[in-house]
Amino acid sequence: MKPLGRLTGWFRGRPLRTRLAILTAAAVAVAIAVAAMACWLLVRNSLYAQTRQNLADAPRPGSGPQASNLSCDTSTAVALAGARLDEHFPQPRWDIQYVTTDGTVCFPRGSVKAIQSDPSDYSILTSASTATYRDGHYADGTPALIRRMAAFGRDGQGNTKPAVMLTAVPTTGVEDSLQKLALLMAGVAGLGVVGAGVTGRLVARSALRPVDQLTDVVEHIARTEEVGTTIPVNGSDEIARLSTSFNSMSTALANSRERQTRLIADAGHELRTPLTSLRTNVDLLIRSDETGRALPAATRAKMLGNMKAQMQELTLLIGDLLQLSRPDSPKPGSNPTVVEFHGIVQRAIERGKLRGPGLEFRVAVDPWYVHGDAAALERAVINLLDNAVKYSPPAGAIDVVLQGGRLTVRDRGPGIPPDELPYVFDRFWRSPSSRQLPGSGLGLSIVAQTVQETGGEVALGPALDGGPGAQASVRLPGQPDRPQ
Repeated sequence: MKPLGRLTGWFRGRPLRTRLAILTAAAVAVAIAVAAMACWLLVRNSLYAQTRQNLADAPRPGSGPQASNLSCDTSTAVALAGARLDEHFPQPRWDIQYVTTDGTVCFPRGSVKAIQSDPSDYSILTSASTATYRDGHYADGTPALIRRMAAFGRDGQGNTKPAVMLTAVPTTGVEDSLQKLALLMAGVAGLGVVGAGVTGRLVARSALRPVDQLTDVVEHIARTEEVGTTIPVNGSDEIARLSTSFNSMSTALANSRERQTRLIADAGHELRTPLTSLRTNVDLLIRSDETGRALPAATRAKMLGNMKAQMQELTLLIGDLLQLSRPDSPKPGSNPTVVEFHGIVQRAIERGKLRGPGLEFRVAVDPWYVHGDAAALERAVINLLDNAVKYSPPAGAIDVVLQGGRLTVRDRGPGIPPDELPYVFDRFWRSPSSRQLPGSGLGLSIVAQTVQETGGEVALGPALDGGPGAQASVRLPGQPDRPQ
């Protein structure tokens, strides 16, 4: 096991393209070995089948000139191994000899090779088979395929006795052909494995080129922190999918960094104004105390009121920034609860009435249950109502309708110019006509983010009836009855 473990460790320590080349060569080697073995066995079986068929065509006992022209030797078969052919008998295709039960060996005239008999050959005399075959050899050791058949032979005195007729053909040619075929296949297999290794190396290098590009880009990003770098995508295979996913991730990181940078810059810009005003007021109060020149009571009270309003504006802005700093999607493992969206709308309306005294709220709310964050949804609805309250004229009317999961908030204010509609949900964006009004420009951004997290849609545009004012629309997935 230790050598195998060391081999596995060595293999795992090789580069990926080297491992692919080795695996390719190994797979090709196994395939060639299996194919070569199957081919060799098929050829072997075919050659031996032809040899056996050749034996099957040989004369049988009592047929041909061999049946009546036997030369017997009771001492040894080897003594006749070199007998010359009689001119009256042609060169035989087979070597034939008869072996009687007492061991007498008889040769048909014209045989040139003696066949080495075996004690098991006599089993044919009691067997139901007419012929059996076995591997054997001649008396000189030459391999042969031997057919055994029951017959009658003569002993040295010319008496007829049961005998075994042995018919043989040499298999030297077959063995030589199989050996040459094995060497040829071994050479082809070796060349195939070497070629497979080289080809596997080239294929691995070509196939892993996109991976190398991806690695270079990742190392470049890690070294320079320049997110947003992409690599070319070719095709639609797994490497192309990996490249596409990496490009999407890199682009998303670049967009996230850009949004973060823009948020910080916009937040700094928005914080600078109240902080500057606060510092100015504080400097005036300190200078007044240091110089002993007290400010008039009305001026001092106005400055303190301005400072309080600026602190409230900072508190609101910081709260909005904290809200926007949440991730754009729920964290893994979070489980939003079922909330009564109609109840949230009712509570938000009560708070909106406190912020807009004198305004008329026209309410039509049907039950609707959604999965989401109750606090975030309530803040989103309050932001919509605050926006409507801020732009509504004194004693104006605000319509709040919740039907079929669609919440609409419509005011009777000046409305939104068409050229400004694409920017209403951008962070820190404020209409030039409303710069003097309180607000941070984050309220509608928070609404859009909350609705998207809940799986809904939000829109803001002119009133659908063509009248004055703007209408905000929020659609959330849910149902009118509480889920079980």
